[in-house]
Amino acid sequence: MRRMKAAVLGGTGMVGQLYVDLLAKNPWFKVAAVTGRSNVGKTLAEAYVGRGNIPEECKDLEVLPSDPSKIDADIVFSCLPSSAAREVEPRFAKAGFPVISDASAHRTWPDVPLIVPEINPEHLELIDLQKKNRNWDGFIVTTPNCTTVGFVMPLKALMDKYGLRYANLVSMQAVSGAGYSGVPSMAILGNIIPYIDGEESKVVEEPRKILGRLKDGSIEPAEIIIDATCTRTPTIYGHLEVIQVELSEDADIDDVRETLNTFTGLPQMLELPSAPKRPIHVFEEPDRPQPRLDADFGDVKGMIVTVGRLRRANRPRHYSFVSLSHNLIRGAAGTAILTAELLIATRRLSS
Repeated sequence: MRRMKAAVLGGTGMVGQLYVDLLAKNPWFKVAAVTGRSNVGKTLAEAYVGRGNIPEECKDLEVLPSDPSKIDADIVFSCLPSSAAREVEPRFAKAGFPVISDASAHRTWPDVPLIVPEINPEHLELIDLQKKNRNWDGFIVTTPNCTTVGFVMPLKALMDKYGLRYANLVSMQAVSGAGYSGVPSMAILGNIIPYIDGEESKVVEEPRKILGRLKDGSIEPAEIIIDATCTRTPTIYGHLEVIQVELSEDADIDDVRETLNTFTGLPQMLELPSAPKRPIHVFEEPDRPQPRLDADFGDVKGMIVTVGRLRRANRPRHYSFVSLSHNLIRGAAGTAILTAELLIATRRLSS
């Protein structure tokens, strides 16, 4: 199989650099183009100065404007800011490009799939409807908010086995989630900021779409009540979440642990390059997971959601645990690339 030519929109930012690094190592893709705004005309090596390493084969790539007529690629990965993505991504889809986006601009569109590959691959059927509705030759597929991914994976495992009525989340989110210059050092060092603008609404609504049922060309949101409090903490990578759930039926705690530990999905069945053998790992140690120790845990670095402190709560059918995911890999670039691999493996995208 030939490696598909990939373009990265916003490829000079923090998440964009991670896309470039992961794609350069991926057997199914190669980086053919990157776009930017202030760095247009520079090489990637010039644009990256002071902000990280760059794969050798990508150093001389010229940073292009985010204009479909300037791009030669088979697939487009977008990590643009939502304000830019809202205008740019539909132009690429209309021009015939498959667009995989981790921006929030189009996640709520009813004909745009919001995908976690292990959870809702059947939602990719919306692509055909989207192309028909919008008269596009290409399409847009989105991936969730970086906090949602680490939250919704264990929810899926529990919902399928026991049913799920309610979930409450308190997140402790790393500063990298706000981008390279997103949180001033004097605001976050030695501090916790108990508010992230716009974050809680995403964490409340996105899981209901992801866990929803595709019926007659639309998604019926899952009937789950979710509450969320999102905070910013002075960690670099890894969003840690404290979660309490109410299941529809009582369950033995060892069975709950086994349900989480053995959860797999279509990417594992297809043995996709970016898929870990098991996407959830439950720690037995009482003080794990920790962002510094476990954000990169497992056989595919950054792609495993780790769970710990699993225990019964004080109310019937309530269970508490913590969850950790790498916010830039499983929460952004890694899930988008795994989604693209799934599109190829299910023949929705030709390599």
